[in-house]
Amino acid sequence: MRKILAWVIVVLWMMLIFYFSQQPVFDSRDLSSSITKQLIEFAEKVTPLENVQESQVHHLVRKNAHFTIYFFLGIFALLALKLTGLKHSWSAVIALVLCMVYAVTDEYHQLFVEGRGAQLKDVFIDWAGAAAGIAVATLFGLIGKTAKARSENRKSTRFKVSEH
Repeated sequence: MRKILAWVIVVLWMMLIFYFSQQPVFDSRDLSSSITKQLIEFAEKVTPLENVQESQVHHLVRKNAHFTIYFFLGIFALLALKLTGLKHSWSAVIALVLCMVYAVTDEYHQLFVEGRGAQLKDVFIDWAGAAAGIAVATLFGLIGKTAKARSENRKSTRFKVSEH
């Protein structure tokens, strides 16, 4: 059941990416512009900002959206593949390839959306996000395994000490 749920999450996340990619340029720009304005307003409450160009922040918001959404796709794909029973190294490689292929097809799809286009740099940003997500998930997985192993080692040591 967990394996099926993991793949459902991957597919739903891909559908979310598709949804954002199929938005005409005006809708997409309005959404990211709204987020940009909210970020600038929040930042100005925390610290005074000088010479902030909304267009520069807007560009960063759009590119970080690519990175972030593929960051999570990488994590979800890795988890689904691991639950499928693949060894971790193969899961990581296949998850990264899956995300890269999806990024390429996503950019290609945008060629057919009003006002949008494909950008190779977006594919690289998507790939970097997926790679970072897979790396972070791997790191936390290794940390979790190490902590679990230490905990189990302590339990077995306590048991052996109490036997004497």
